[in-house]
Amino acid sequence: MKIIQARVIVCSPGRNFVTLKIETDEGLYGIGDATLNGRELAVAAYLTEHVIPCLIGRDPQQIEDIWQYLYRGAYWRRGPVTMSAIAAVDTALWDIKAKAAGMPLYQLLGGKSRSGVMVYGHANGRDIDETVDEVLRYREMGYLAIRAQSGVPGLNSVYGVGRGRMFYEPADASLPSEHDWSTEKYLDHAPRLFQRVRDAVGWETHLLHDVHHRLTPIEAGRLGKSLEPYRLFWMEDATPAENQEAFRLIRQHTVTPLAVGEVFNTIWDCKDLIEHQLIDYIRATVVHAGGITHLRRIADLASLYQVRTGCHGATDLSPACMGAALHFDLWVPNFGIQEYMRHTDETDAVFPHAYSFSQGMLYPGDAPGHGVDIDEKLAARYPYQRAYLPVNRQAHDGALWHW
Repeated sequence: MKIIQARVIVCSPGRNFVTLKIETDEGLYGIGDATLNGRELAVAAYLTEHVIPCLIGRDPQQIEDIWQYLYRGAYWRRGPVTMSAIAAVDTALWDIKAKAAGMPLYQLLGGKSRSGVMVYGHANGRDIDETVDEVLRYREMGYLAIRAQSGVPGLNSVYGVGRGRMFYEPADASLPSEHDWSTEKYLDHAPRLFQRVRDAVGWETHLLHDVHHRLTPIEAGRLGKSLEPYRLFWMEDATPAENQEAFRLIRQHTVTPLAVGEVFNTIWDCKDLIEHQLIDYIRATVVHAGGITHLRRIADLASLYQVRTGCHGATDLSPACMGAALHFDLWVPNFGIQEYMRHTDETDAVFPHAYSFSQGMLYPGDAPGHGVDIDEKLAARYPYQRAYLPVNRQAHDGALWHW
């Protein structure tokens, strides 16, 4: 079997996606997600100009060798553009390999470790009352785990609180919009939110919260301590993790479980966090961490230290990535949870998929491969539209802060 063609498909059915399609001389093809939110065309160009020419004529079944070729052979390693491109190739090759074997991808990885994949949804509100209502609505939809985010009094915009109820999309403008931020107001508000939510749902529903890298380590320790009475499933992205040692300070001050990693690209970004048991969940995902091949290595390292997976699953991951992630989740022994932000009807139509939701669980289905395809004719009706993620500024002096 040989690769005879590969091409990049950029479309925007509600938001921008970059998809790689690899075709073989035996009529099999695979697709992989290459979307990098706000920098989509950088990955598209990397694939088209630098990666695809190196794939033609290669055996698509040599997944490991191709992964090493693209990683080591570039010399300038790592980074979100390179690793998203490698992930797209890797995902497409696993899709082809599973199709050639005539089995769903999870079987090729080693079979099921569980009957389904527990997911969490996003309950967002402009204030605490609205967030509580949304949490209750998600529980009625069958979710066993729910992330709660609320607007903060005195701030015009807060991460996680979007214009819609089901399809929050943060990349909202052709140039970056500017949000305001106050750590003091947030730290006072968050415990009140979770007191109300826990009172409303009781103790059987898992509750999660995303700080979105906005606190210093000691502030994160304070927040984690104040949230301990409400028994969160996790506190996510409490502080920027470029300095992995920062999580040691948080650990010293709270037993609230910690999750991080959606912006990680390689095992080196989380090596110290895992080995020193400074986190409880690693959130690296298929598209930004080098594909299934590399994500397996991260999960294997994590398993040695009882760290579980909790893969990122926002709308900037296409259904192709979600499908691959679900097969990975069904197999991986140290699974924790999977984020699940629903795509729009337009996106679902462009990317027909075998996975399904029921009673708080996602099921990848048993179609050969990862079970997700792309309707290229329909995709062509949704051309790329430049969209940026927002930036944050401190409310009191306008200084740029972490978004």
